[in-house]
Amino acid sequence: MNILIVGGSGFLGRELARQAWADGHAVTATFATRAGDLPGIRWLPLDLRRGEEIAPTLGKARPDVVINAAYRKADWATTAEGAICLAMAAARHGSRLVHVSSDAVFSGSDVHYGESAVPDPVTPYGAAKAAAETAIRLFAPAAVIARTSLIIGDGGSVHEAFVHDLAAGRRHGVLFTDDVRCPVHVADLARAILELAASGHAGVCHLAGSDAVSRHELGVLIADRDGLDVAMLTAGSRAGTGFPGALDVRLDSTRTQRSLRTTLRGARDFLRRES
Repeated sequence: MNILIVGGSGFLGRELARQAWADGHAVTATFATRAGDLPGIRWLPLDLRRGEEIAPTLGKARPDVVINAAYRKADWATTAEGAICLAMAAARHGSRLVHVSSDAVFSGSDVHYGESAVPDPVTPYGAAKAAAETAIRLFAPAAVIARTSLIIGDGGSVHEAFVHDLAAGRRHGVLFTDDVRCPVHVADLARAILELAASGHAGVCHLAGSDAVSRHELGVLIADRDGLDVAMLTAGSRAGTGFPGALDVRLDSTRTQRSLRTTLRGARDFLRRES
């Protein structure tokens, strides 16, 4: 396949590009500010906030599949409007679309969410993601909307960096015991997205890990794997603090997992320290 990865210089985008190229696909990846350094990848500049750049980029890449892994949490123009413009352009070009969405589309009032759950976001980022999902389902009904959760790697994610900073005393903060998600490993997520890209799936799919863990438990797992001082990780409750966003959101990925060869491991599995 000829694959265009929008947001290819980001954490997930980079892993998607690496795996797709290793699988023998022709890969073009976009960047907003700085090109990546992966070998074999064609890099093109693209800022989704500038809609006039989208069609020319697709014209240069001529992709069979477009994977949108780009986002800016505080930027409606990228996360909502840019994603919608990209979906419409992909449809005009006859390209299959896989759009990466987020568990932030949910409020946490129901805790457990399957693919048929209706978004009810409580943050601007969640609202932007939900708006993009709604428009994509209208304008590109054959597209895959892949909702995921916290993305963890082998040391490269923002969540892991935060835990390292806490453990080293470089930052101060609390890891909440009542803030629960279903973290996924970036390699598993990228592999699952590429599977969906090559399949006939359409609509919403959930791609989250199989373990629901709190932010504090996640921090402890990262610290234990990396040999950090767990005693430096302060536990606390987020309820009543005024921090925005849902508390407990657990994506149910059972239906999608049944159709995938890739196993979406839980955090207690992929963060287990090797003896």
